[in-house]
Amino acid sequence: MVAFGPVHLLNWRRRGGKTDSRVCVHVELSPSFALKKSYVVYMGGHSHGPEITAQDLDRATNSHYELLGSYLGSHERAKEAIFYSYTSHINGFAAHLEDQEVEEISKHPEVVSIFLNRARKLHTTRSWEFLGLERDGNTGIASAWKKARYGEDTIIANLDTGVWPESQSFNDEGMGPVPSRWKGSCQNNTKAGVPCNKKLIGAKYFDKGFTAAVGRRPSESPSARDDDGHGSHTLSTAGGGFVPGANVFGFGNGTAKGGSPKARVAAYKVCWQETAQGGGGCYDADVLAAIDEAIHDGADVISMSIGGSPEDYLLDPIALGSFQAIQKGIVVVCSAGNDGPGLKLHPTLRHGSLQLGESLTNKALPKESFYPLIDGASAHLPNASSADANLCQANTIDPQKVKGKILLCVRGVTARLDKGKEAARAGAVGMILANDVSSQNEIIADPHVLPAAHISYSDGKEVFSYIGSTKYPYAYLTRSRTELETKPAPAIAAFSSRGPNVITPVILKPDITAPGVNIIAAFSEAVSSPFNIESGTSMSCPHVSGIAGLLKTLQPDWSPAAIKSAIMTTARSRDNNGKPISNEIKEKATPFDYGAGHLRPNRAMDPGLVYDLNKTDYLNFLCGTYNKSSRIAKLANEPFNCSKSFDVVDFNYPSITVPNLNGTVTLTRRIKNVGGSNVIYKAVVRSPPRISVTVEPKTLKFEKTLEEKEFKVTLKAEIAGAAIDYVFGSLLWTDEKHYVRILCGVLGGHSHGPEITAAHLDRATNSHYELLGFYMERSPMAYMTQPRTQVGTKSVPSIAAFSSKGPNAITPGILKPDITAPGVNIIAATGTSFAMESGTSMSCTHISGIADLLKTLHADGIPAAIKSAIMNVGGLNVTYNAVVKSPPDITVSVEPKTLKFETSLEEKEFKVTMKAKKAGAATDYVFGSLGQMMGRNIALGVLL
Repeated sequence: MVAFGPVHLLNWRRRGGKTDSRVCVHVELSPSFALKKSYVVYMGGHSHGPEITAQDLDRATNSHYELLGSYLGSHERAKEAIFYSYTSHINGFAAHLEDQEVEEISKHPEVVSIFLNRARKLHTTRSWEFLGLERDGNTGIASAWKKARYGEDTIIANLDTGVWPESQSFNDEGMGPVPSRWKGSCQNNTKAGVPCNKKLIGAKYFDKGFTAAVGRRPSESPSARDDDGHGSHTLSTAGGGFVPGANVFGFGNGTAKGGSPKARVAAYKVCWQETAQGGGGCYDADVLAAIDEAIHDGADVISMSIGGSPEDYLLDPIALGSFQAIQKGIVVVCSAGNDGPGLKLHPTLRHGSLQLGESLTNKALPKESFYPLIDGASAHLPNASSADANLCQANTIDPQKVKGKILLCVRGVTARLDKGKEAARAGAVGMILANDVSSQNEIIADPHVLPAAHISYSDGKEVFSYIGSTKYPYAYLTRSRTELETKPAPAIAAFSSRGPNVITPVILKPDITAPGVNIIAAFSEAVSSPFNIESGTSMSCPHVSGIAGLLKTLQPDWSPAAIKSAIMTTARSRDNNGKPISNEIKEKATPFDYGAGHLRPNRAMDPGLVYDLNKTDYLNFLCGTYNKSSRIAKLANEPFNCSKSFDVVDFNYPSITVPNLNGTVTLTRRIKNVGGSNVIYKAVVRSPPRISVTVEPKTLKFEKTLEEKEFKVTLKAEIAGAAIDYVFGSLLWTDEKHYVRILCGVLGGHSHGPEITAAHLDRATNSHYELLGFYMERSPMAYMTQPRTQVGTKSVPSIAAFSSKGPNAITPGILKPDITAPGVNIIAATGTSFAMESGTSMSCTHISGIADLLKTLHADGIPAAIKSAIMNVGGLNVTYNAVVKSPPDITVSVEPKTLKFETSLEEKEFKVTMKAKKAGAATDYVFGSLGQMMGRNIALGVLL
């Protein structure tokens, strides 16, 4: 950043004696901000006591000035650099610092971690019925709503884009006084800001982290008012009140309500919209400040539909803030991210908070007249590519070709709604949005700006095929309708992020799955109607936050871990057809897709047993992860020595994951009775394939409530290397009334130790023989013959599976690879003997040998790139004729069609014109060739 120094007013004397007063601005780089970035310095937690006073807060702030001042040279400079001082429960500050200062501060004994202030990203009327809380609008006695009094007076804090206070979801009609334990307030409690009431009891905004990182204030108003809609949607899903007649343009009509409809809610605005200058997001310093404030204000549940890339717990503000919140008994719920469908390293890995995957519910939101149908590639503007127009990107569609027609667009690259905007701009009467290959069968209802239908990948291929099969393709749109009781449901959404857990593989992630597709909830009227349809794990997160609110009302003394366990151990992994939950391509999903399973609120209210955690458990977990007692003590706010005997596999989590099983592993779990006295639970094991699982003891007898018992689980591979990929099973404790299920996931691996010996390698090889023998014993229908050399085999050459393929990602106009050569089972010298090798390394040396021959034959030759000129090197007075093999549905013409060369090294130019026979002819690469023939000899072939 550049700071302007003092302004000097100088007097200039002209010839003639007149004085000219001019302002001279002296510009200099301020040493405070010259090369500085914004960082968060985390120092653990405070130990203020139960009642925090103003003196406590002042003392904490001054301690931050003193610490930073010792590095910057003065108290004043520290005050100038610090823009947040975390003084309530989280101990630390955010400040502008240089890299060298960061390095020095990180060595301070009071500092746990220091990290860059970066931007995080943002991750109903019927979904509660789908979850069993009501039926046809009626709430039965078994409903969690009835049992937990609709979450009455539980306080849910939502960290997001703010709130639209005028929404009927936040109406306080019929609500009693605000709970006396609430210490929060509403910033800018005005009509233009956020006027609070007895339902919406808190609203604060945090933008200093944004300002420090971006260099300017957000463009939105300085209040917690929601100008985006995301925050209002998530907050109302978690704790919105009953709003009859909620719908989106008449569809999905019903009564909107949150998971805890009688809860009090508070909005903490930490996410800001991106502008033309960039800078949008939820910045770490703001998120940490909001968590600290929510703890201080008295929240019972903190809901955050925010996330980023996987990272170390001590560098993750959400993990650090969650740790402090959990110590105060606050349940923290986070979304898992929208980076599916690939098997990815899970992005949100807070060990204390609940992590959400996402499912499709059984609600599908879908002037009947024929219109001409056209695809985007056939309607591109002259200055736009067919590929961009196929995706209906901005300013790619020609209105003259599309007006009055239905436009077919392919999903991907740009937002779904933006494709509809482009279709509407071009005058289309409707749009068909076809999934790309990565989206497959995932269908999402969006509030498009024109009539639109979203179809699957396979259906999209059929529509493209239809357009290509007729000269006059037509289609019609039927009136939208809301479909209920669809099957199968739930199913895992394509974009829902998957496991495994990259930071701590022994903890299975995600934790749970909840509705997150086509969710109707309150929205910001600054950008839309009062209610809107949204999809994402951002929507799943508040569903679980609402259920956590019910549990907090029903069981106010339960720890966050107990509530988490109740939700996870009662989840279901089957759909409403009674079959295993499927993923976006209708294959059987795994716990890496859905965690413990799909949320079942009514069961969660009475789990029978819970896997509980206390502060020591969390600290031991961190010790097992970092093995630094001094650093962990800062988190504990008290002296703490790490136990050398603790293993992270013994962390009392409601799942079991062994990421590197070799031989036998025995781990310990504790389970607490919350279901009554004099009860007996028996263990029921479903072992992962080729893994034996034993439990000791097999029976647990509880004489009283809150009694806790310990048991051991031993996992053993039936043969070495049995689990070459993750395999899953389960452990169920039941008293015939309650069914307390946790998942067991196992992955095999070597455990050679730091120094690998020949004995290790031999043992590993023998384990592979064992594994093969395991299968041959079960299927002894194979034999081996003597190896022999086969010569003259047919159907060669063929492309090896390992050979890298095109297209050219950097310069698509240049085809890659250039050439193919032998590269499989190549025998050549290696040292003093010969060996057989395979790979493109072998192909490369074949080409090098031929290039050397050419260099010998044509010593004056230079490396050449054939573009659009051909050089004659074949003789005098020769004539070549062009022979074209056109790609399918593409016409190719060459001018001139004949080239006559009178001398050697003579160079000629020709032009090639390619034209699609019909719009959208090439939806994928198609190939042909161009050859120049003299007699019967092809001199050159070029792929088009």
